Amino acid sequence: MSKKIVVITGSPRKNGNSFAMTDAFIRAAQAKGHQITRFDAAMKNVGGCRVCETCFKTGKACSFDDDFNAIAPAILEADAVVFTMPVYWYAIPAQIKAVIDKLFSFVVGGRDIAGKECAVIACCEEEDLSVLDGVRIPIERSAALLKWKMAGEVMVPGVLHAGDIAKTDGCKQAAALADKL
Repeated sequence: MSKKIVVITGSPRKNGNSFAMTDAFIRAAQAKGHQITRFDAAMKNVGGCRVCETCFKTGKACSFDDDFNAIAPAILEADAVVFTMPVYWYAIPAQIKAVIDKLFSFVVGGRDIAGKECAVIACCEEEDLSVLDGVRIPIERSAALLKWKMAGEVMVPGVLHAGDIAKTDGCKQAAALADKL
């Protein structure tokens, strides 16, 4: 069954390791017939949530008009949401964190987004897999709060320089993630 999948990236480095895994996932998902909407958060203007609680009152997800309003309709219609990112200072990069924070708009705006699938693809410089906990745990907890099912995760340590992902099976793991959605 074909699904609508929103892929939200958090890296500003277009030729980086998380983008390579993102591209591998997208190719595999499209080969399975899934429809992909990609949103490169680092190349967009998404401000932090201001907790004004006027979400959807202007007809848009966020009353403060920024690029989140371009991805919100796709998230609303999606069957699955996949977050991809590098780890920055042991946590989710700010570029994607603003998008995640603005998911609050669906709750405040009374839009039911429960029942979606969710996955995460991430990488980090250090070899210690626990470094990825700063991404994995917030995504898992956010998915639980939104009543989304975690479909899978790809966590690849030990990649710093662009191209280092080729020395791992990260792209293969990311492609295999498409089988879980």
